[in-house]
Amino acid sequence: MAPTEHDHPGELRAQDPIQLLAIRETPLSLDEVFRAVGDDAAGGTALFVGTVRNHDGGADVDKLGYSCHPTAEAEMRRVAEKVVAEYPVRALAAVHRVGDLAVGDLAVVVAVSCPHRGEAFEACRKLIDDLKHEVPIWKHQTFSDGTEEWVGAC
Repeated sequence: MAPTEHDHPGELRAQDPIQLLAIRETPLSLDEVFRAVGDDAAGGTALFVGTVRNHDGGADVDKLGYSCHPTAEAEMRRVAEKVVAEYPVRALAAVHRVGDLAVGDLAVVVAVSCPHRGEAFEACRKLIDDLKHEVPIWKHQTFSDGTEEWVGAC
């Protein structure tokens, strides 16, 4: 989109809005993700945090682990690039955890900053929804009754 005489530079797309993308075996940081999307031209920042809950499908969860395909980070970038192409993103960040997690641990943190709040909310929702559906990250749950299941992200 070419700028017009009424556009403020802050309304234009940032040069490289994808600031942080990672898959990690270590605990995630809300502060790190929030700092990564800081931008003086952003009037709205939306942050989503996915945590490990103590139940799923009516059963108590005892243990949970995430694993991923070697292409997961590249797929994460592809998803982020689609969001950046669709919304006026100033900055974007997404970090997902792999390995064994406990109830209450952060599993995924995504954030998007945009010139306005509505755009930030929409872009953040698109980012987490597409990440969950398209990035090859799998969840292995062990339930209190000894049963277990794999849940695919895509």
